[in-house]
Amino acid sequence: MSRLAFLGVAALLSAAAATPVAAQEVIYNPGYCAQFYPNGNCQNKGPNSPYTGDYQLRNEIRGAYAAGVSPCALGADYYVGRGGRRYACY
Repeated sequence: MSRLAFLGVAALLSAAAATPVAAQEVIYNPGYCAQFYPNGNCQNKGPNSPYTGDYQLRNEIRGAYAAGVSPCALGADYYVGRGGRRYACY
């Protein structure tokens, strides 16, 4: 009986390990994407992809610090001062 139980547990574990995993969505025309976003992730819709909101937000914040715009003007809830203290944006 213990062999049958062991075989059942092994079958259950192998079935659980072989479940399908959701694949990450890909970009259908990566050449067109790379033409307009040379530093973007044009292979899939993961991090730094121009087709997700993450890419535009990061570029907007990068440009803001170069132009001298405060993080509050970009919609941040707070910013960190020089001493490490958090200041709320109103």
